[in-house]
Amino acid sequence: MSLTGTAFFALLIGLCVLAVLATLLLWARLRGPRPVRWLGRIALIALCQATAICVVAVWINSTYGLYASWSDLLGRTDDAGPVAMPGPPAHRAKFTRGDNGMQETYFHGSRSKLSGQVMVWTPPEYRDPRYRHTAFPVVMLLHGVPGSPQSWLEQGRMPGAYERLLRGGATRPFILAVPIINPGGVDTDCSDVHDRKVATWLASDVPELVHEHFRTGPEPRAWGVLGISTGGFCAAKLPLQYPKVFGAGAALDPDPLSGDGGALADPAVRERNSPTRLVRHSRADVGLFLATSRQDRGSPPRYIEEFQREAAGSRVRLKTMLLASGGHNYGTWITLYPAAFGWLGEQLAGGPGR
Repeated sequence: MSLTGTAFFALLIGLCVLAVLATLLLWARLRGPRPVRWLGRIALIALCQATAICVVAVWINSTYGLYASWSDLLGRTDDAGPVAMPGPPAHRAKFTRGDNGMQETYFHGSRSKLSGQVMVWTPPEYRDPRYRHTAFPVVMLLHGVPGSPQSWLEQGRMPGAYERLLRGGATRPFILAVPIINPGGVDTDCSDVHDRKVATWLASDVPELVHEHFRTGPEPRAWGVLGISTGGFCAAKLPLQYPKVFGAGAALDPDPLSGDGGALADPAVRERNSPTRLVRHSRADVGLFLATSRQDRGSPPRYIEEFQREAAGSRVRLKTMLLASGGHNYGTWITLYPAAFGWLGEQLAGGPGR
């Protein structure tokens, strides 16, 4: 049972209710000497408190994405690293379909030499006979750290939240690709470092995989990225580093755009991968959407304001949004979906009607 799944959360709520009912029913019925009765009552109280604490803890974890799995919670790395098994190369990778329409595979990138999970969802128009020869634009969804591709489904309400926007005419039909951004459980801020080429994984291997198996539009105007938190940092960075791959990026509550010393300890490597520095020297004709809220301590407005100043002399088409309220969580990010996906619909080419 998934740590972040609805079923587990519902089970804990049920256990909490049962613990309270058991305490009410058994409180006066406990038998034996007085010390035994008191110990029994203390145990009942402790059971109520323990189940209530578990409910609150799981709710907080699901809201903030602190731990993505049981292995993550227990600190086990033996089964957390997608590089432990090489996986099939892109051209031999097989997608399996889930209940929510997401197709999933695990493959080995030929260029990065990294392996990991990638999920793909196609819009209803993709299967419409009228568009059987139409190439569709792709939006890659980049999760936060800690987090996983599954976080987009369980906390980010994908693909349902996007489908509702699509049905309401708030955006255009995209193929959604959801790759892991930290293969092996190592966060590099989506950067290439000497022993782990995560930028190559995201900008070369994953697009090659998706293009191999789905009708995708020509790069880069048909490819965009949308990320949250650490994934937001990556969504601001990748179009600047790889303008021949990605034409647009939407960063929701991004990590410090000057770089995170926790992910990239080497100051020189951190500077080379800083979106703020990249945009200062960029000649790339790409679009970027940056959004946060006044209340977000993890991504305060000054990050975007500094980036905005550095982008003033570039060709980057920059749009920013500042919410009055909202924390560093999925509630805020879901609120930003309409603006972000609507903007991506204006930036990306391909698909029905384009």
